[in-house]
Amino acid sequence: MAWWQIALEIVGVLLFLVLLYGLVLVARRRWLSRDGGTFELSHRVRSDREGRGWVLGLGRYSGERLEWFRIFSLSPRASRVFVRSRLVLEQRRDPESSELAALYAEHVVVRCRTPDGEVELAMSPSSLTGFSSWLEAHPPGARRLG
Repeated sequence: MAWWQIALEIVGVLLFLVLLYGLVLVARRRWLSRDGGTFELSHRVRSDREGRGWVLGLGRYSGERLEWFRIFSLSPRASRVFVRSRLVLEQRRDPESSELAALYAEHVVVRCRTPDGEVELAMSPSSLTGFSSWLEAHPPGARRLG
């Protein structure tokens, strides 16, 4: 077999794998959205360098929890889970110029306090309205952080 035929087969297999990965990502997103309540939600996993550390993802409300899924992961499990009673919204801001390329368009950044430290999330203004309402709608008698 000639070298170009081997190279062509390798390219074909790689294209097939990329297509398969894309199809699995689409199926995973549809599966995560099956009960509704999902929205685009970025999470800052590292804050050691200004404007860096953002990871695109999806948020999903599940009762008293906000589950965060990495957008390009194949895992059906949430990468982070935020419990409503342990999350306090502290500040809202527009993304800095160095963050604009890393986030979805027109998203706003919110800083929240948890017992484990500060968390930064980025979401659309309409999602922020829903997030704020979800935080404030804790069950009667539930203890709040802070």
